[in-house]
Amino acid sequence: MAEQMKVAIVVGASGGIGSAIALRLARDGFTIVAHYAGNPARVDEAVATIKAAGGQAIGVRADVAAEDDVKALFRAALDRFGRIDVVVHTAGIMPMSRIADGDMAVFDKVIATNLRGTYLVLSQSAQHVAEGGRIIAFSSSVLAKSFPAYGPYIASKSAVEGLVRVLANELRGRNITVNAVAPGPTGTELFLKGKTDEVIDNLAHLAPLERIGQPEDIAGAVSFLAGPDGAWINAQMLRANGGFA
Repeated sequence: MAEQMKVAIVVGASGGIGSAIALRLARDGFTIVAHYAGNPARVDEAVATIKAAGGQAIGVRADVAAEDDVKALFRAALDRFGRIDVVVHTAGIMPMSRIADGDMAVFDKVIATNLRGTYLVLSQSAQHVAEGGRIIAFSSSVLAKSFPAYGPYIASKSAVEGLVRVLANELRGRNITVNAVAPGPTGTELFLKGKTDEVIDNLAHLAPLERIGQPEDIAGAVSFLAGPDGAWINAQMLRANGGFA
């Protein structure tokens, strides 16, 4: 009997970390639904790479802050492949803004994307992930540092960690795990944007391993949680950060 297909939705697959996760899970044997919002090129490249290696993948556009878009993303996965086994939600933004500035436009945008978006994805995941599946959200190791100007971002990610624990309890009896990965500084466009070489070097040396993480490091952590060895990990924050915090 042929082995049953397993399907993973990677939300934010157009980002550096999300793209690496899509490729890694495809190598692990998952059929990939690669989500993007405004950058289809990287998703197209990932889909082509997966197909060239003999895997299956499609790209789907959605605004994670829009309820109908998120529902359509999950519906597209079910219509095309008939099941959803893993959802990884990596999509997020990180504009800097000091609390004293009171920039509500920045705050509202971060909350809409990072928190509302996660809530919508978790809600659809809870409704549609198959028994025995995995739901993996994304937090951040910067929560432990409380750096100035990270207020909106840290507020959004702190709330995500709370949602993960609640959803894990709500899914009792369905054999579905709910966890979050919390990367430290990782060499992606999102992290590197606007930072000088000196700032990046200083951040790299905060971790005992004295380097910036790579997207593949984070993809490996996701692979663990999504794979058979992650079955007993639930309601946890896996801080993939080289000892950063």
